[in-house]
Amino acid sequence: MGAGAVVSLRVGADKDSGVAVVTLDRPHRLNAIDLRTADELAAVWREFRFDDTVRAVVLTGAGERAFCTGIDRDAAVRQPGSPYMQDDPLLRIGPKANDLWKPVIAAVSGMACGGAFYLLGEAEFVVADTTAVFFDPHTAYGMVSAYESVLMAARMPYGEVARMMLMGTAERLSAERAHAVGLVSELTAPGEAVAAATRCARILAGYPPNAVQGTVRALWTAQEAARAQGFAQAPALIALGSLPPSEQAELFAARQPGGFRVR
Repeated sequence: MGAGAVVSLRVGADKDSGVAVVTLDRPHRLNAIDLRTADELAAVWREFRFDDTVRAVVLTGAGERAFCTGIDRDAAVRQPGSPYMQDDPLLRIGPKANDLWKPVIAAVSGMACGGAFYLLGEAEFVVADTTAVFFDPHTAYGMVSAYESVLMAARMPYGEVARMMLMGTAERLSAERAHAVGLVSELTAPGEAVAAATRCARILAGYPPNAVQGTVRALWTAQEAARAQGFAQAPALIALGSLPPSEQAELFAARQPGGFRVR
């Protein structure tokens, strides 16, 4: 990256505790992921594979308004003409997609929606404060929620994830409800999610790393077949069921502020 380039990811590592904190640092865009951020995330996860001083990771977002709001709508993703070769830059932003088997704990404040589930779906568990809300806007804008649904179906009861994905922008899942249904493992006071996640990460980093990483791999393996099948179906479902991009943009532009319930 050249001199003066804007870095959209902050990484801090404490070699004494073995814990790294990765922060999405685009609060002015609600920590939405552009192509540069996607590249930075992939690079960080792959770097951690070779850094034995990092034994556990906390992933969070800068600011109070959002953990992450998915892909930046201004990101220009070049696509081939064939529906069989569609590119999704978010498929490579998670730790497991980059072959990192060190434990990752997500610390969520504010909104976590849409493409944020690519990250939450690849975290070992989620800690959230009471400001956190979870939702998926895809259906409201004429898009199929495929990869997000597959990942969240492994983290929540079917009825809960189906409701969240299908209700689109009409509802938001509160931190309290997310905790009740198992998406969130620990609920904290506002602003304390990172500290709580870091406490857990320090414990994990203090255990023998091969035992921890082997357990992470075993847990992921338990769901790998279902996830792989779901992902294999996703491109065709997206191509068949989503509106053309111009019509999606019209629906997005016509959105009204508010108008949702939090449950």
